[in-house]
Amino acid sequence: MTDEPETFDPNPPRRNFYGRRHGKTLRQSQKGYLAEDLGDLRPRGITVADNPDREPIDPAGIFGDDRPVWLEVGFGGGEHLVHMAARYPQVGIIGCEPFINGVAMLLGKIRAAGVTNLSVHPGDARDLMDVLPDAVLDRAFLLYPDPWPKARHHRRRFVTPEHLIPLARIMRPGAVFRIASDIPDYMRQSREQVPPAGFELIADTDQPWDDWLSTRYEQKALREGRVPHYLTFRRQG
Repeated sequence: MTDEPETFDPNPPRRNFYGRRHGKTLRQSQKGYLAEDLGDLRPRGITVADNPDREPIDPAGIFGDDRPVWLEVGFGGGEHLVHMAARYPQVGIIGCEPFINGVAMLLGKIRAAGVTNLSVHPGDARDLMDVLPDAVLDRAFLLYPDPWPKARHHRRRFVTPEHLIPLARIMRPGAVFRIASDIPDYMRQSREQVPPAGFELIADTDQPWDDWLSTRYEQKALREGRVPHYLTFRRQG
């Protein structure tokens, strides 16, 4: 008997870097936000249903002009996303979040803040990375991502080549990638995995960025005695 030759699958099955999609039953107001607001905020051409051939989309079509575009991967409850949109109205920010309860929370915050420079994809950030052209993002955020603490699940973390290389492709040379977490091993893996994907580490500190807004996940970490840490990378090229 001879050994079967190894084969390479150019389209391996995706491993989710996030956890659950649904949580507690939504309040009636949150159901209203989803029904009334989400449709106008969703970027077009992201899903396979809208774009079966996965043709590249024009990011200028999302916000109606050629403003700088930022991306937040997994915005949680949306506190940071809305804060940055209000602080930088000249920028268009796309938030991606598979957890529908978080999406509903964000939509309520958008209504309250009255910001108009946000676009919301209620799903996997890889859907967006698949269809954005090269070198279009000026900034990206990965804030308190799912830690996947068990060693056998570390390959599900976002900071692995299968996610970082597509992210690097859509970021401009010189663009900034920020990561915040209270999990030391997540930061270790980030330091190891992000630079080979095409980034340079330019800041590694326990002091937040000047324009930072502490999120509910960070507040929970602080209450439980965990120390937040902040990494800043620059896209090389």
